[in-house]
Amino acid sequence: MAIALRYAARSDVGLVRSTNQDSGYAGPHLLVVADGMGGHAGGDVASSLAVGELSVLDGESHGSDDAAEHLHRALEAANEQLRRRVHDEPELAGMGTTVTAVLRAGSRLVLAHIGDSRGYLLRDGQLTQLTRDHSYVQSLIDEGRISAEEAERHPQRSVIMRVLTGRDDDTADVSVREARPGDRYLLCSDGLSGVVSHETLAETLAAGEAPDVTCERLVELALRGGGPDNVSCVVADVVELGGGPPPSTTPQVVGAAAFHRPRRSSAAGTPAARAAALRAAGDDDQEDDDPGPDPAEEARRRRRRRLRWVAGPLVLLLLLAGGAWAGWRWSQQQYFVGVDGGNVALFRGLTQDVGPVSTSRVVERTGIELSDLPSRYVSLVSGRLSSTSLAAARETIDELEGIAADCRAAARTPSPAPTATAPPTAPPTGQPTAAATEPVLAPAAATGTPAAPGAPATTTTPGATPSGTATGDAPAEDCGGVG
Repeated sequence: MAIALRYAARSDVGLVRSTNQDSGYAGPHLLVVADGMGGHAGGDVASSLAVGELSVLDGESHGSDDAAEHLHRALEAANEQLRRRVHDEPELAGMGTTVTAVLRAGSRLVLAHIGDSRGYLLRDGQLTQLTRDHSYVQSLIDEGRISAEEAERHPQRSVIMRVLTGRDDDTADVSVREARPGDRYLLCSDGLSGVVSHETLAETLAAGEAPDVTCERLVELALRGGGPDNVSCVVADVVELGGGPPPSTTPQVVGAAAFHRPRRSSAAGTPAARAAALRAAGDDDQEDDDPGPDPAEEARRRRRRRLRWVAGPLVLLLLLAGGAWAGWRWSQQQYFVGVDGGNVALFRGLTQDVGPVSTSRVVERTGIELSDLPSRYVSLVSGRLSSTSLAAARETIDELEGIAADCRAAARTPSPAPTATAPPTAPPTGQPTAAATEPVLAPAAATGTPAAPGAPATTTTPGATPSGTATGDAPAEDCGGVG
């Protein structure tokens, strides 16, 4: 049975952001959503580079045996592109992007995922999340520290622990699944999944509307929810060739990738690259056929250019001064949790310095030492945990204090002493007494609770956890991350 995809892609800047750092792609063999990050450091560049590198896989069909390898190599090439771009343009340091991509290979779909963009499958009316967020709050859910409902309101829900940044250890999760006619796939950035509930997503996808209408509806729902972030989604239906709605054939590019023409390292010689080159050549030919403006219009343009040369520098200076002042005021409303002299501290300012100039200062010091924290939390704090407010930063410090307290308690508590059995003593009646058969307890200090004189002994089972030992949040072997 031959299958194909009927798809649509949409992207919106949202109601809060000034630029769109999302990129999306939908083609006959490839679906991609990438959510760039890095602010002015180039989030839109990062997502565009990733989509541009992956888009070459849409040029031809892939065998089911090697599709996963093709997708893995394309992601490595995208990561290498990010590394090269940062090397060539150091001002882009810090940029990165999530990637959620589906590559069709015959009747199989290969799913690749890194970051917190998501992939969903609607099958037989049931919506299933196929991806697992690579985020800080998801790690807390996995550890049982918070519930999924609490994660939706957690102050650190935007902290992502794994994305494409150009580092060697930026690897994606890759899986393969069978495609069935009637399946509907949704790829989206967190601007949609973080605003619209799972139940509403399921209801909208199951409404039976065409992919383009469904995409428009999903974006509208995210905007009605406040649109706090860029919103991007790709909806694709698996259809059987020769029956039902016809498949889509024209690729769609949305978001930042629609405005950038990224340099591709692995696209040369592919059908997609040749087609893009032909389109670009056609655009150039059309420009050459333009007769251009008449002499009078050209003279007016020269006068306007001279005026801009005079006024331009003055306007630029005013804009720079105003921007610097606004940026400074904004930075004083930002908070993060970081390290000061080996201890956890609360900072006001930006998490990234500008060259040698520090953009932050300590506003509250704590007694939490890094040596009291598990190694993974040391890495998070050392990398600076940004917060949406001063109160949110203090909540994060409270959580870290609890973790450190568990570690200190685990370090102070010795292992339980082995129990010994007192030799039986013969009572006058010749019958053994109850005390002769009860095991003698280890000294009270081993359990953390002093024994009162004359108090009855409590039997301690060998291997049981002594009172006062941290048993849940911070196992002793995980503590002392810098020691």
